Amino acid sequence: MLPCRNERFLVPRDDGRIERYVREADIVHLCNHWMAINLMVQRAAQRLGKPYIVCPAGSLSLFGRSKWLKRAYNAFGGRALVANAAAWVAITRLETADFAAYGVDPRRVEVIPNGIEPADYEQGEARAFRDRFAPGGGRIVLFVGRLNAIKGPDLLLEAFLSHAPDSSRLVLVGPDGGMRAALEARVRQHRAGGRVVFAGWLGGADKVAAYRAADLVVVPSRQEAMSLVALEAGACGKPVLLTDRCGFDEAAAGGGARVVAPDAQALGAALAELMARASLEQMGERMRHLVLSEYTWDAAVKRYAALFERVYNPRA
Repeated sequence: MLPCRNERFLVPRDDGRIERYVREADIVHLCNHWMAINLMVQRAAQRLGKPYIVCPAGSLSLFGRSKWLKRAYNAFGGRALVANAAAWVAITRLETADFAAYGVDPRRVEVIPNGIEPADYEQGEARAFRDRFAPGGGRIVLFVGRLNAIKGPDLLLEAFLSHAPDSSRLVLVGPDGGMRAALEARVRQHRAGGRVVFAGWLGGADKVAAYRAADLVVVPSRQEAMSLVALEAGACGKPVLLTDRCGFDEAAAGGGARVVAPDAQALGAALAELMARASLEQMGERMRHLVLSEYTWDAAVKRYAALFERVYNPRA
């Protein structure tokens, strides 16, 4: 709807459409945080007296690259944008603490998790994936995500090389985020080429096939707002091993996942214990039940609708 001058920071051409769109709205919902378009829309909302809601989706903390630019953004208006909202949404209970630095009481923040569409995970041939990436049998440990330090594939690789059974395979699905060459060098050094497969990016039914073929999905992230990979794995009935930086401890409470610290030793110990089990199917079924009952977009939409009503009719 708005052509951008800069795609990375979403700086739109301001030809009057922002003002028009906001004028026509009853409520404005701002997603993410570090984007120029958010400041522009928020200022239009304030000029026109429109209430707005902020959902940073895990992006409030000063983590990752461009920290100096993020501090400048907050000084220029990002901090006020958060503080002056009519309501706030976190996608995990853990994320509510991030709002305190912006002057917002975490107890006032609504928690509405991300969701999935169950129908998107019904197609995918597990056998075809195994034949292509893990011929010869053995259990599959699956990683899905960018090969980037924040996603922790290096932690998982070390855990797998030192703790996983020799008959198992590690399949890494995702595009290179700057680490693939180093990971491949580590595999060669360990002479584990036959046990570690770099599948590259997969989408649609091919990605679903990867989940369906896996015995265990691992999310070794060093920092994560909320793990979509864990939700996708659950939709496919697969158990998950993830770190306590993924904002999804509820998965462990439901019996469908194991949560550990983001280091290779902790991941390795949990990996060895889980892979030693005769069956992981019950754990996967518990994960599936949790995701389909509480983490679908239908469930999220109902909670958003209730929030929008409270903001629009505060005295109702």
